[in-house]
Formats: sequence, structure tokens, C-alpha cells
Amino acid sequence: MTTTVAAYAAPSAKAPLERTTIERRTVGEHDVLIDVQYAGICHSDIHQVREGWGEAIFPMVPGHEIAGVVSEVGSGVTKFEVGDRVGVGCMVDSCRECEPCLSGQEQHCLRGNVGTYNSVGKDGEPTYGGYSQKVVVDEAFTLRIPEGISLDVAAPLLCAGITTYSPLKHWGAGPGKKVAVVGLGGLGHMGVKIAHALGAEVTVLSQSLRKKDDGLKLGADHYYATSDPKTFEELAGSFDVILSTVSAQVDFGAYLGLLKTGGALVNVGAPEEPISLNLFSLIGGNKTLAGSMIGGIAETQEMLDFCAEHGLGAEIELIEASQVNEAYERVLDSDVRYRFVIDAATI
Repeated sequence: MTTTVAAYAAPSAKAPLERTTIERRTVGEHDVLIDVQYAGICHSDIHQVREGWGEAIFPMVPGHEIAGVVSEVGSGVTKFEVGDRVGVGCMVDSCRECEPCLSGQEQHCLRGNVGTYNSVGKDGEPTYGGYSQKVVVDEAFTLRIPEGISLDVAAPLLCAGITTYSPLKHWGAGPGKKVAVVGLGGLGHMGVKIAHALGAEVTVLSQSLRKKDDGLKLGADHYYATSDPKTFEELAGSFDVILSTVSAQVDFGAYLGLLKTGGALVNVGAPEEPISLNLFSLIGGNKTLAGSMIGGIAETQEMLDFCAEHGLGAEIELIEASQVNEAYERVLDSDVRYRFVIDAATI
């Protein structure tokens, strides 16, 4: 039997979110029913609600940074029990048969992974995200949140955490490596924390020095303003890895000039408009311009365990669900330090 739950949804593109009700599917053999306790607000929620990344499905219940407690399990569930602390990230299913899926990279499923919201499940029904009281998820796409991380600061790890952890690990951030993080926002602040915990020397590159004290407290060794042209002169050829977390247009040629020979500029922010690039910025110095999209389920669990081991959680501002539209505007104004999290008890 389906369950009717309260949620916050955008009824149409660019419309304010409003309280409504949705139907959650009957708990199947391998499903877990999760009482959502906290849901992070990611900038990608705003992109999708406002169709910045293309045509979307409405009504839309956003939210792919979900933390809660298992309240029911299907008859075939083996990974979880009622009362377990769990999380759900950006995807809730994949084909599970293609090469990426079989290698633990479900995010790159060749048939397309099923997004936690603004997607269509294998049952043909639209998926609804975490701005809701409950969610039903297959146990294979449910993560265990370790003890030692409170659920409110753990919620953003399900997107912001894995989005920065995966490329930092892939590109070898660690002792002896110099890593720059572009932007100190919801993604960037986790990038700084994780890169520091991995043992890298960390520099923040931000438009201004307004958040310098915060950046240093989060684990950065250095902090520079990109609005100062001297920054690009002083830091030329300095970094092994640059992690760009911003969704605004930037001068990629200028940032590539900050890399050492063989260095990589990795993008996890996703501007809505195409970029232009002079390829000599890559050819000179044998440099790489790359992208990264979250991580697989196993790597996401690895990230959660790593964060618990190192005492890492997101810096959050807890809000009531009725404040979600105001929060969206504040995200666009860069007026949050550093992640809004909805208290699902207020939905």
C-alpha cells in the first residue's frame, strides 16, 4: 500500500516551492522506508527547479542530500534494520548490468542512473526527493551514516561530500600535493575540509578575502582573492590539482595557468552556459581539464566512513521547510555558510 506524505514541491518551472502531499510506493522486497530527518539544499536543486539544466519534470520535490532513520524494511533486505541511521544521495537506481555499474560507478550508468528526483524510476513513475517526510529507496542505493556524525551535518555529505571527495581521491590529493579549491561555498567548504584531511597543502581561490578567516579555520593553508590580478601572477605553475566548485563562468585559461606541468583542473560546478577555451592552455604543460560527477555507492560509503574517522561534517544553517524559497534566494546571493539544511520535522 502506498503512503501519503507531506512534501515541498515546485508545481512548475521557476515557481516557488509549496507544501503539498505525494505518494510513496509500497515497500518492496529490497526496499527500506526512511523517516527523513534532514535534507540539504544543493545549488543543483535550484538549477533543476528553474530548468537551468534543461526541461524538467513537474511537480518536482527536490532534495538529494537526505539523512534519516529506517522505519520499515522489505522482506529481502539484508543491509539494514529498523532504527539504522541512513542516507540517500543523488541517485536511487541504475541498470546494475553495464560496465560502469558493475565496476562500482553507478553514477555513470550507460542507460542513465535514476536520479533521486526529477527522474523516472523503473516503474515508470517520477521520482521525488528529500524535501519530504519519508522516502522509499532500494537498499542497494542506501548508505549507512556512521556513528560520530550527527544527521544534520551528515546530510550534505551525500552530495557535497562525495562530489568533492571523489575527484580529490582520483587525482591524488594527499601529502606532498598542492591543491587549490575554487570557491568557498557548499561544495568548496567540503573540498577544503576533505583535501586537508587527505594531507594536501590547500589553497582557497575566492573572488574576495571576505571568507578568509573561515577558509583557514576549515583547513586551508592559504587564501587568495581571484579579483586581484596579482594572484594569477604569484601562483602561476603552483598546483597539482585545482578543484573548481563554482557554477559561474570563469576564465579557464587563467586557472589552467596556475597548474604545474601535468596538473589537472577538475570541475564539479556546472555552469548553465557553454564555455570557450583556447586549447593552447592545455597543450602547454601537458595539462588536463576534467570533470567529475559524485561517486558510486561504494565510494560514497567510503567517503562517509572517512568523514566519520576524521570528524568531518558540513557547516550548516538549519532552517524550517517554510523558509525554503528564501533559502534559494540566499544561495543565489552566496549568503549561506555553508549549506542550508531543512529540518524535516517542519514539513
